[in-house]
Formats: sequence, structure tokens, C-alpha cells
Amino acid sequence: MKIAITGKGGVGKTTMASLLSKAFAASGYSVLAIDANPDPNLAMALGVDPSVLKKLVPVSQMEELIEERTGAKPGASGAYFKLNPRVDDIPDRFSIALDGIRLLYMGTVERGGGGCICPESTMLKMLTTHLVLRRSEVVVMDMDAGFEHVGRGTASGVDAFIVVVEPGQRSLQTARAIQKLAGDIGVSRVFVVGSKTKSDDERAFIRDNLPGFQILGFLDYNPKIGEADLKGVSVYEYVPEAAAEANSIKEQLIALQKKGERAG
Repeated sequence: MKIAITGKGGVGKTTMASLLSKAFAASGYSVLAIDANPDPNLAMALGVDPSVLKKLVPVSQMEELIEERTGAKPGASGAYFKLNPRVDDIPDRFSIALDGIRLLYMGTVERGGGGCICPESTMLKMLTTHLVLRRSEVVVMDMDAGFEHVGRGTASGVDAFIVVVEPGQRSLQTARAIQKLAGDIGVSRVFVVGSKTKSDDERAFIRDNLPGFQILGFLDYNPKIGEADLKGVSVYEYVPEAAAEANSIKEQLIALQKKGERAG
């Protein structure tokens, strides 16, 4: 199963990505967790030790590797370079392992014009394609609100695009914009998870204002999630209520995948 998690900044995407990664791993699945967010925090949410974090370098900043594989230095937007660089060994070589999960910090193209045709952007796009279409593990990608490195061909292999939303009009508007972006590349499997909800009224607000979405569940507000961040520990282990919600969402995703396979 390949899952891309997106949404407006600050809604809880990384928390959701860490919880789903842990939930699948706890059920015996091999999981590849991908941090493709401009503000990378997935390692901390998974409870990775700070000393290990120092060794984690984003693929987008591995200049020697990018030059070796593409034939051009990063930033060389006017240069000739390979459009299909080798990437199949990157997940295993440059990820870190913990409790049934391999974590890969993919990174983004940080300078202006990040969507340009340049060696590092091409490398990330090919890596995303490999992760979605070639890897056999469950892949959980923590992304920003766009799909910069997900092309039309890659998107066909994604089993679920999950938009994390909080009770608020701006967050819901982002969800609608993401649904349109997804539609532009041929993706119809766009689901919603409500985040930071505190009442039935707030859950109803999300349901009533997103009539075109299937809602997989809610990750209710819990002060212990903030405590986990302060302590630098895994939300899944520290907040059993959040773990239970994540497991419920995981079971729905598995059921949806099986239903799709039967329909196919």
C-alpha cells in the first residue's frame, strides 16, 4: 500500500504519518516512511534518537550523489543531465531503521522555482516514482500541500491521498485545492482525516463542509501529543488514544484496498 499524506501547514500531517507508519509496522508490515515535507519532523514524531538524527541527510542535499547519478551538479538548470537517473538503491542505502520502519529523508528543492527541470528535482521525481511503483513495502509519504514530485504516471500507483484537516475554513479550502490538484493528475482516491477536533460539533463541521470527501476518521485533540513532542518520544507509544485512532484508519485503508482489488 502506498499512502501520501498532505494538507495545510500545522494541521498534524507529520503526526498522522508517524502514527500510520507505526500502526502498519505494529501489524507486521514492512514500512518505508518518507519525509518529503519542507519542514522535516517525521523522524522526531517516530521517536528517533537525536544522535541518529544528525546522520540523516536529505537526498535533495546529497550533491555528490546527484551529480554522480544525473551527470550534472545541483542547481545546473541549464545543463544537460540524465532524466532517468538510477535511484533503486537509495532507500536502502540512505534510510535509517527502527522497529519495522525504514525512514528516508527525501527533502525538497528549497530554492525559488523548485518545480524547475533541474538535476535535484529530476532525482526526487524519479525517486518518488520508484517508491510508489517499485517498492514492495507499505510506503507512507509525509508531503506538503502540493504534489511537486508526483507525476501522472506515479499517481496511478498511490492507493490513498490523505488530506489532514483541522476545524477551520482555511484548512478545508486547502483540502478542496488539493482535491483539484489530485484530479489534475488523474487521482480520484482522496480521503480526509480530521485533526485536533475537540467535540462532536467540530467533527460535524468538517463532515458538513467537505461533502465530496470520504472521511476516514478523526485524530482528536489530545494534550499528550504535545507532551510527546516535548519529550521527543513516539506519539504512537506515548498516546494510546491516538494509536487506537490510527489503527482504525489503517484498517479502513486495508479494507478499501481489498475492495479495490476485488473490483479490479
